[in-house]
Amino acid sequence: MADALDKAGRQGTVLSKEQVYSGPIFNLVKETIKTPDGLEVERDLIDHGNAVTILALTADDQVVLGTEYRVGRNSETIGLPAGLINAGEAPLTAAKRELQEETGYIAHDSQIMTTISSSEGFTNEAVSLILTHIDPNEHGDRHFDHDEYVNTQLVPLPQVIDLLKAGKIRSAQGICAITWYLNFIRKG
Repeated sequence: MADALDKAGRQGTVLSKEQVYSGPIFNLVKETIKTPDGLEVERDLIDHGNAVTILALTADDQVVLGTEYRVGRNSETIGLPAGLINAGEAPLTAAKRELQEETGYIAHDSQIMTTISSSEGFTNEAVSLILTHIDPNEHGDRHFDHDEYVNTQLVPLPQVIDLLKAGKIRSAQGICAITWYLNFIRKG
């Protein structure tokens, strides 16, 4: 098995690329690729900007959660603050900006927990999972995008875990951020 894992990271050669759609959030590209194993394949790629998902905690273990309309579900969903990284912006800078824009809270002592792929089979989006701390009494102004509105509240961590277990938090990025924190940072 180690030999197969040693092959991770080998890149294919893009033989041709055609942009099929261009939109404000992503582009759709049709590619012909020669894989590292020598296969020639055609793939559709959603070329998507990178993003951040923020696990923001208070000193007494409350988590910033929000509800926001999401088109993929056609409903309001429960999730962690998140957003796109602007061109030339570092993930920690984007996280601080997005947290304040969506919630008004000011990020302190932020760190990247890990970076995940949304779905490697069809998109190049990478999402940095950020852990940050907030003081619930320290608020700035919220600045929503013209097409978003987020309802935010502080939720005790045990209740967040219950929401996770009950399937009420469904965002893969949110689930990964919470479980990464619980398994690798909090440790008990």
